[in-house]
Amino acid sequence: MGSCNSQPKRKVNSNRGSLTTLNKPQEASTIKSNKSFKKQRTNFKVAPSIFVSLKSGDICEYYDIESSLGEGTFGRVSLVKQKSTKILRAMKQIAKDKILVSQREKMIQEVNILKDLDHPNIVNIYELYQDERYYYLITEYLSGGELFDKIQQKKNLNEKIAANYMKQILKAVNYCHQRNIVHRDLKPENILFDQRATEQNIKIIDFGTAKQIISNTQLKQKTGTPYFIAPEVIDQNYNSKCDLWSCGVILYIMMSGKPPFNGTNIDDLYRNIKNGYVDFTGCEWELVSQDAKSFIQKLLVVDPSKRISAEQALKDPWIVCYKKEDRINTKNLENLSQFHNNSKLSSAILQLISTQIMTSKEKNELIQGFSAIDKNGDGQLSKEELIQCYMNLYQDEIKCNQIVNKIFKYSDADFSGTIEYTEFIVAYSEIQNLMAKEKLEKAFKLFDKDGNGTISKAELQEIFGGLALKENQWDNVFSELDANGDGMVTFQEFTQLLMKDNNK
Repeated sequence: MGSCNSQPKRKVNSNRGSLTTLNKPQEASTIKSNKSFKKQRTNFKVAPSIFVSLKSGDICEYYDIESSLGEGTFGRVSLVKQKSTKILRAMKQIAKDKILVSQREKMIQEVNILKDLDHPNIVNIYELYQDERYYYLITEYLSGGELFDKIQQKKNLNEKIAANYMKQILKAVNYCHQRNIVHRDLKPENILFDQRATEQNIKIIDFGTAKQIISNTQLKQKTGTPYFIAPEVIDQNYNSKCDLWSCGVILYIMMSGKPPFNGTNIDDLYRNIKNGYVDFTGCEWELVSQDAKSFIQKLLVVDPSKRISAEQALKDPWIVCYKKEDRINTKNLENLSQFHNNSKLSSAILQLISTQIMTSKEKNELIQGFSAIDKNGDGQLSKEELIQCYMNLYQDEIKCNQIVNKIFKYSDADFSGTIEYTEFIVAYSEIQNLMAKEKLEKAFKLFDKDGNGTISKAELQEIFGGLALKENQWDNVFSELDANGDGMVTFQEFTQLLMKDNNK
C-alpha cells in the first residue's frame, strides 16, 4: 500500500456480517412500551467492543500514513493519522496473499481477544478494515517506545522502577488469566510505554499468538520467542502459567541486562531452559536485593504447578515493598458517586471519547484512582472494593452502600456486576473535561464518516458495528439523537443528548 493521499476515494461499507467471528451479537432487551416513539429507549450492553467490526473499502479515505513503526506478528505496522480528527493511531497492515488460512484465523483471533479486553495496561483496538489486498488493524498509538529500548539504554534498571513496570505487566497478565486468556509471547518488544513522559504507563501489545482456553485444559502448540519460552511450552503441554515464566525472564533482563538462559543453538538453549538453573553470581547482581532474586526464582520454576500465579505475584513482598502509592482524588470520587446517565447511547459516546480521544496524559490520574481501588489487581472493581474505598472517606456503612449501589445503577453499562476500566474512567472524570467542545467535535467527526456535517442512521450503525440490533431498535437508538426527526443529526443535536443525559 502506497501513500494514502494518491488513492481514489471510495465509501466504506460497514459490512457487519462478513466475519461472524468478529461480530458476536449482543442480545438486546425488549423495548419498554411507551406512547411516544421518540422517547423509547433500546437497552443494550455498552462496552468498547461495540465499536469494533470488520469494514470493507478504502482505508485511505480516512487515514494518512505518517511513518513506519516496524513489523508485527503478521505484517508491517505504521503510524497513521485519522484525517477528520488528526488523531494518531497505529495500523497493522496484513497482505491477504501472504498469509495462510491459519494465520488469517490468528489475526481474527487477535481482534476478537483484544476487542473484549478493557484494561489500562493492554493496548486498545479501534477498527478493522479490509480491501481486496489487505487487512488493516487500527489500534491506539503508544509513543513511549519499547521496554526493550529502555533496557538497552540503561543496561539494568533500579529495583523501584523495575518493580513498578513488573506490577503493571502482572496486572495485565492477571486480568487476562482471569478470563482464561494466555498471551504466549510476552517479551520486552511487546511491552510499550504509552507516552514519553515521567509518568509512563505500560501497555502489552501483539496478541497475535494469544489464546483463550477452557479452564483446566492444556495447550499443545509450541509458540513464542525462544529466549522467553517456558519449559512446558517446549514440551508442548502447558497452560497460562507459561506467561509467568516469561515475566521472570523479562525481570531477570531488567535487573541484569541479559537473559537468564543462553545456548550455542536452539537445542542447547532449550536444554538450559528445561534445566532451569538461574545464575545470580555476576557482578551485576551484587547490589540487587535478595527479595528481587527470590521473586525471580518463584517465577522461573520449571514445574508450572509450583510456579506462582499472576495474582500471587502481585502480593509478593518485593512487589509490595516497592509499590507506588496510587492517589485517589476525592473530587473524582465525588464525580463517581454523582454520575448520572439514563441513556445507553450517551454512555457509548462517552466511552468512545474516553478510549479514543482522551490522551494518556489526561488519564494518568484517573488510572491511578482505578489502580488504588482495585485492591486484588484483577482489572475490575467489585462492590466490596468500592464500598471499602468510600468507607475510608465517610466511615458510614449505610451511606457507602447507597453510594455504591447508585454507581452500579448508572455506571455498570455492560451489566457485568463489576465496574470495568472504561466505565470507571467515564464516571470518575471531570465532566467538563470529558465533554469539552474539542472532544465533542472529534467524537462527532468519528461518527460523521462522509464529512458532510451530519450523522445519518447508516453512519451510526457503522460506528456501532459490533452491536447487533433489529431495525426497529436502530430506529429507537437513532431517534434519541435525531431530536427534530428529520433523519439527520447535527452537531447541536449530538451535544444536546450528552448534555441532557449526563450530569454530576
